[in-house]
Amino acid sequence: MQRIVINFNIEKVGPEIAACSQASPFLPSGITEDIFHLEVSNELPSISLTSNNVSVVMDNSLSPAHTLVQIVCQDHKGLLYDIMRTLKDYSIQISYGRVYIRQGSKCEIDLFIMQADGKKIVDPSKQSPLSSHLKMELLQLLRVAVVSRGPDTELLVANPVELSSKGRPLVFYDITCALKMLNTCIFSVPPQLSFGNAFLHFAEVGRHMIGDREWEVYRVLLDEGASLSIPRQKVEEGVWKLLMGWE
Repeated sequence: MQRIVINFNIEKVGPEIAACSQASPFLPSGITEDIFHLEVSNELPSISLTSNNVSVVMDNSLSPAHTLVQIVCQDHKGLLYDIMRTLKDYSIQISYGRVYIRQGSKCEIDLFIMQADGKKIVDPSKQSPLSSHLKMELLQLLRVAVVSRGPDTELLVANPVELSSKGRPLVFYDITCALKMLNTCIFSVPPQLSFGNAFLHFAEVGRHMIGDREWEVYRVLLDEGASLSIPRQKVEEGVWKLLMGWE
């Protein structure tokens, strides 16, 4: 088995770099429209970085004390985490469950759940938003886009923040690994943080309110010299696949 080693060299940045790297308290409207379009239209664009079809069905006939939630979706890294954080945001308790992984990485998940008061979820007005939110989170749980920032090219990756204010783990690490695999350098004059042969000079990690929820947004300035030879869509797909664990 091949062993991969990534070296990290970290140096303290000067005040001029720290001043430039502070995350902006807001995102330009063009960016929010590009990468958060699903929140507005609830429709998938013709070219979109999404998981395959997701099915969420609720059934109250199989258990006297619990609501059964049946989820069928494509497996990905952090699948159970994404389901659990969504249910936690709705104050839903999970008593027990079963997970089946079929051929082709198709997952079938059965969860027996109840509300915080210990009762089943029988009200359609509560079932519908929970089901829709689960489906939305599993269809496109991350937003990945390569956009123009004036004369520069910027990679944006956004993930929702839990109500407990916790963000998704290892996102920046996976972004860096994906860019290395694509031979796409992060802007590197002068290098302050190096990852093997890729150098980080400018990156922002900030939290922004988009609509009615908080998102953690990673903004990475790409090296135009190395990026011009790689189509933007290929960069987006490469980062997306590694974040999803499909590489």
